[in-house]
Amino acid sequence: MAHPRSRRMRALAVPLGLALTASLGFLPNAASAATQDSAPAAATVSDGPLLSYVVNTTPGRAAVGSVEKAIAQAGGKVIVAHERIGVIVVHSANPQFAPTMRKVPGVQSAGATRTAPLKSSATTDVGKPQKADLPASQLKAVGRTAKANRQEPLEPLQWDLPAIKADQAAKVNPGSRKVTVAVIDTGVDDTHPDLKANFSAQQSANCVGGVADTSKGAWRPWDPDSDYHGTHVAGTIAAARNGVGVAGVAPGVKVSAIKVSEPKTSLFFAESVVCAFVFAADHGVAVTNNSYYVDPWMFNCKDDADQAAIVDAVGRAASYAQRKGAINIAAAGNSGLDLAAAKLPDASSPNDSTPVERTINPKNCWDVPAQLPGVVTVAATGVQKLKSGYSNYGLGQIDVAAPGGDSKQVPELPAKNGNILSTMPGGDWAYLAGTSMATPHVAGVAALLKSAHPKSSPQEIQWLLKQQADNPGCPTGDASCTGTRHLNSHFGYGIVDALDAVKS
Repeated sequence: MAHPRSRRMRALAVPLGLALTASLGFLPNAASAATQDSAPAAATVSDGPLLSYVVNTTPGRAAVGSVEKAIAQAGGKVIVAHERIGVIVVHSANPQFAPTMRKVPGVQSAGATRTAPLKSSATTDVGKPQKADLPASQLKAVGRTAKANRQEPLEPLQWDLPAIKADQAAKVNPGSRKVTVAVIDTGVDDTHPDLKANFSAQQSANCVGGVADTSKGAWRPWDPDSDYHGTHVAGTIAAARNGVGVAGVAPGVKVSAIKVSEPKTSLFFAESVVCAFVFAADHGVAVTNNSYYVDPWMFNCKDDADQAAIVDAVGRAASYAQRKGAINIAAAGNSGLDLAAAKLPDASSPNDSTPVERTINPKNCWDVPAQLPGVVTVAATGVQKLKSGYSNYGLGQIDVAAPGGDSKQVPELPAKNGNILSTMPGGDWAYLAGTSMATPHVAGVAALLKSAHPKSSPQEIQWLLKQQADNPGCPTGDASCTGTRHLNSHFGYGIVDALDAVKS
């Protein structure tokens, strides 16, 4: 996987890698009273780098149409206009495009979604996942255990399923085929034998650049060797119980892929994520899985006009998905940070050009989409039911926790690997760790809850996730864990429980 996901996903024996709390959207500053006549002519504003922008205005055709005229005057080209949420994606080479648009009546925020021009960047790998290559004796032991317990062939290596009672839940209710979880990610290999039976092509797309491409296979990874993240996530959610490989948390539900990562860099830009949430909402998705943060900023600060526009645009899209019935689940991140602290370091942003060290105020600077209103934020745990060492945490910031893997928390045989085993492109399986891996466990449980309660709202599903979670409480002597047995900084309301979900 490419370098920008360094806080979201973790492959065994490599540094921290890929990943991302809370109800409905908000709108940053209202527009000023300047007139559209102040916008410079397009012919005079093409001497800067070509960048992508989001322009946010009042929803509706009339308001959006008026702003589109000002966009043209300011040297912008509309790529897509999401009229229902008032978000317009624009390309412009005018260095003054965003400041100009902020003066247009009806524009509530506007800003660049990246700091580098619209072109490909070099890939920097963060390492490879560990494939499930076992000695012959151990593989035979795994096979014997699986057969004796009527499990999937590799299920004895999945310590994470019994950790949330997903193995027991599958015997009660594996989930409804009327429920689809959208994996907003690097794409999914829907030809994988553990995934193809449960894959929904009708609810899949490539949203890179901001416009949904639904042509066959457009949702698949750009490069199977490096863009494996989404396929791994999908397997944890809904790998079928079909006598092949592994099992998912909700093996009876459907899974779809909405690809949002740029080719080569694997960066997740705002215009692509906005497209993904809107597409999911408009195609009947019940749950979205978000194991990433929106690039190029690890935290988007609302006192910066460009970053505020990103928060506004993605916030509107996530809120739209929630209003249409989808519950959004997101990873808390892999930087080991207390998201409730008074200040936090960020030395990785912007990650599409030259990062600059800064100190941010978490109250004003948000991890997007994890800290958007209404989003369920997930921390990672290991086999010992302790917070994974890399996982972000924070009292009032974490909603629930789930197995994400930890190489320092090692299960007994036959697994002997503390990370999460799931599907990989090309019909393979491998171990990964991260809050990226924890999030699909929660998405799977949310899908089980939606299967059991098809008429429940996203808010009701979120309440059930929290109410049914099992909280281990703060570890003795760990000063970083604050709160109570019922709600604390490491686990939020607790580790999700799949069996309770199907019995509720």
